[in-house]
Amino acid sequence: MAVQTSTEPKLLPPRHPWRIVTAVVVLALLAALVLSLAANQNLQWGVVWSYLFDEAILYGLANTIVLTALCMAIGTVLGIVLAVMAMSRNPVLEWVAKAYIWFFRGVPLIVQLVFWFNLALLWPRIGLVMPLIGVDYSISTNVLITSFIASVLGLALHEAAYMAEIVRAGFLGVDSGQTEAARALGMKDGKLIRRIILPQAMRIIVPPTGNQVISLLKATSLVAFIAGGELMTAVQNVYSQNFRVIPLLLVATFWYLVVTTLASMVQGYLERRVGQGFSSMARKPNKA
Repeated sequence: MAVQTSTEPKLLPPRHPWRIVTAVVVLALLAALVLSLAANQNLQWGVVWSYLFDEAILYGLANTIVLTALCMAIGTVLGIVLAVMAMSRNPVLEWVAKAYIWFFRGVPLIVQLVFWFNLALLWPRIGLVMPLIGVDYSISTNVLITSFIASVLGLALHEAAYMAEIVRAGFLGVDSGQTEAARALGMKDGKLIRRIILPQAMRIIVPPTGNQVISLLKATSLVAFIAGGELMTAVQNVYSQNFRVIPLLLVATFWYLVVTTLASMVQGYLERRVGQGFSSMARKPNKA
């Protein structure tokens, strides 16, 4: 029995020697950098390890996580409301939403934080005051607007402007035919958003929302400017006493990297979760 052999030449992948050279050079530079940092006595690694799990540092880290979660929740809810308003057929609602987004995206976050922290300079007291009839249900603004409340107001209102644009992009990504069909069946706008638009828009909303969570987590470090009690404030309080600036900044860097890495893992899981139905539909062959 004769065995047929293929006479077609096998295609070999092209060789790229410069890729190997480039990789070796990059690895050598990275190794030199790591060795330089490890051997640098000015970094004071012993101080870094001693403060890594310090009670004050962990308390600041917990405040950072709470501040991020709280502001993200408020910003997301308010962002959905603003997105609906911006797409409304009511010109007043549309104008108000777009003006809000324009203002809070345009003013730097640090300016907003300082403004809320110094709100007492504009209104010394907040509440209901009617001098003619002797009604005074007000409270001192300095008592009401603490550094933490000012941080929540600044971060949440700033985040809402960005979330509004993300949600609006997700809404626009849903096929308009489904919206028209739902309206033809008599579905109200509120139910239409909850049942039809929002579930499908999540595939578009989740990835940039995850990025916003990570950005907000890092933006909480600006709260240290008004002593908001988060991680960077805790680090500043420590190195203002022992003057070990670089080691304490390395402690902050370590914990920020840990939390952002965990947030990225959660983001990846949610992206796969919301995209399961759409990916399975894409893989399903069409039957003629």
